[in-house]
Amino acid sequence: MLIRQVQALDLAGGSRRELDIRVEGGRIAELAEPGALEPADEKECVLQGRGLVCTPGFMDVHVHFRDPGFPHKEDIETGARAAAAGGFTRVVCMANTKPAVDTPETLRYVLEKGKRTGIRVMSCATVTKGLKGRELVDMETLREAGAVGFTDDGIPLLDEGLVRQAMEQAAALDMPLSFHEEHPGLIAQNGINRGAVSEGLGIQGSPHEAEDCLVERDCRLALETGCRVLIQHISSAVSVELVRKAKAAGAHVFAEATPHHFSLTQEAVLEHGSLAKMNPPLRTEEDRMAIIRGLRDGTIDVIATDHAPHSKEEKARPLTEAPSGIIGLETAFALGVTNLVRPGFLTLEELVAKLTLGPAMLYGLKPPRIALGEPADLVLFDVEECWEVKGFLSRASNSPFLGEKLYGKIKTTVCGGEVVYLPGN
Repeated sequence: MLIRQVQALDLAGGSRRELDIRVEGGRIAELAEPGALEPADEKECVLQGRGLVCTPGFMDVHVHFRDPGFPHKEDIETGARAAAAGGFTRVVCMANTKPAVDTPETLRYVLEKGKRTGIRVMSCATVTKGLKGRELVDMETLREAGAVGFTDDGIPLLDEGLVRQAMEQAAALDMPLSFHEEHPGLIAQNGINRGAVSEGLGIQGSPHEAEDCLVERDCRLALETGCRVLIQHISSAVSVELVRKAKAAGAHVFAEATPHHFSLTQEAVLEHGSLAKMNPPLRTEEDRMAIIRGLRDGTIDVIATDHAPHSKEEKARPLTEAPSGIIGLETAFALGVTNLVRPGFLTLEELVAKLTLGPAMLYGLKPPRIALGEPADLVLFDVEECWEVKGFLSRASNSPFLGEKLYGKIKTTVCGGEVVYLPGN
């Protein structure tokens, strides 16, 4: 494969320059001045990169592919196609499937199906057996079977003693734990922020304190145990500040923000109904801007989608009965360009870092690079192209961004030296 005259952005190497890139055997084999390389023969795949930026493929550390258990919503194959369309060459699946990923057998099922998708599908295992919050899984055995971390995402862990024990074991194994921070004892109806909008709808909703109290606990425990901890889908200004202080104190705490939490506020529920319902909920403009400040100053290390497919029938239920969550893989990058880069909150380099370097650091992976001998996991995109969100490769379509015009268009995704996404193919 030959990629010609592309702006190659190598954050780990600290460079941005126009290059020709040749790929052989799944790796970057040649880097040359633009226009210097010619096709080796008539069979070589040639991608024209003029006017495009090329970076290492994105990594999403928080996806729900619903397989096993709920393939009518999404399966590993369709989820991977959506990921590739969004520029993601690596994803980390959450463990709240049916059965839950709490045994080597279920974990192997996910990983084996992932190997057949064309992208790199990784998976967490659960923290507790059956997602019940009472007994820890055998972390060492699951790590040996291929788990890259542990999470009961979707279900908060309330037993502080158990959480401490989990952190101590994970720290000994040098494995990250990811936490869904919402205390159910403080929530009347989940998915909608407790505030002016919920009051107008006659819904009590979910206050930010439900998130803040668990974030405070887990930042404290992370500092005490030395565990590498991820605060998932942070949504509250108070929680952002708690993470900021924990980092300053030396805790090994990471935080992730979703595109919907830095793009929308609670008012979106009035326009989009259940398509703007998620856990934790969209909150106020003050919270949204706190998340953006956290992204800008490094408090928030990672942008992840929490890609959560549901069927149209499920989302068509009344607001308080419809399930929470939206899909996000195919719009994540464009929302970052539109709502972070173009307004001047982040540079393009900073946005790409949240999609590549931050996730790699969380999981202890080698920083992805555009350099000789490195894996040819690459994404080509046009930062300036404006496009309308319509139609998805995901099996689901539950997105409040349908019909929106966004900037930043993924043009080609390459994984392991193979084209896994090319519009029109």
